[in-house]
Amino acid sequence: MEKIKKIIHVDMDYFYAQVEERDRPELKTVPVGIGGMTNGRGVLCTSNYIAREYGVRAAMPTAKAIKLCPKLVLVSPNFQKYKKISQDIFKIYEQYSTKIQKLSLDEAYIDVTDCSKLNNDANAIAREIKERIYNDTKLTASAGVSFNKLLAKIGSDLFKPDGLAILRPDNISNKITHFPVSRINGVGKVTRKRLEAKGIFTFGDIQKHSKLDLINMFGDYGVTLYNYSRGVDQREVSSGGARKSLSVEHTFSEDYSDIKTLKENLLSVFYELESRLKKEENKTYKNIFVKIKYTDFQATTIESQIEFSLENFEKLFMNRFSQRVDKVRLVGLGVKFFNQDDHGQLSLF
Repeated sequence: MEKIKKIIHVDMDYFYAQVEERDRPELKTVPVGIGGMTNGRGVLCTSNYIAREYGVRAAMPTAKAIKLCPKLVLVSPNFQKYKKISQDIFKIYEQYSTKIQKLSLDEAYIDVTDCSKLNNDANAIAREIKERIYNDTKLTASAGVSFNKLLAKIGSDLFKPDGLAILRPDNISNKITHFPVSRINGVGKVTRKRLEAKGIFTFGDIQKHSKLDLINMFGDYGVTLYNYSRGVDQREVSSGGARKSLSVEHTFSEDYSDIKTLKENLLSVFYELESRLKKEENKTYKNIFVKIKYTDFQATTIESQIEFSLENFEKLFMNRFSQRVDKVRLVGLGVKFFNQDDHGQLSLF
């Protein structure tokens, strides 16, 4: 009989902003955004919970955040400080497992299936990890404990901040029927709207559909929806190999071909990519790329070794779009990171 896995997902609470609140206690009572603005442009890395009450979110253009929250206090990010704290936190994880999958400076999966500490009680291990993080850094973290990555990640988000949730395998498909579809990996605003348009709002609603129905509606992603809605996730906690690329894709609520609308959507994707890259420490990249998927689901990608900027992404997009002017249903932007064998790499930011 296969051993049931024990996986913990740890997510630091509003990490960058919490660090700044710790170091500057006067920030704890005001709305804070981590980011800046140059020549009217900029994007937030994150915000504290007070700012989030105004609708301020990570990856939001700074100008928009200030409109939503005029009293927002902007703090320039200090990535060297965040990186050092992250390294201290990951040293704690390493005392419980060798199977650690680092997602960013502030987020990780830890496979404690074979951990001998605390009688292999994953819930107790997660609690101790949270306590040690706070004792060492005076920062809070939220954790989810389950038998796969999907449910562990969902658990870490249930009781933020400073939360802990355990999702056991017994009768799991029935226990999670009330979860909203937005808790599934890959279900963003656009996919959620597509699901809701078909009367699908929860995991339970997805469970009412056959696998074939979901494939017909959502293509290959329908298989993922079928499995995840039932709490099935076979992905391993992978500790080997550095991330080779990072990209952000937006599927439109309707297909577009006019340049003005496409560039507006391109800007939104760019801001989100820029925000996510802030968590990739000080990595360097060799190429940037653009992906276009047309109304007939045919996809094309173009990449180039040029500077990371909105203007260059727009140039790549127009280069490829001009070869086929048709309605577009998805735009993606990304970067490919270099490895030790690559040369001529460019520095991010």
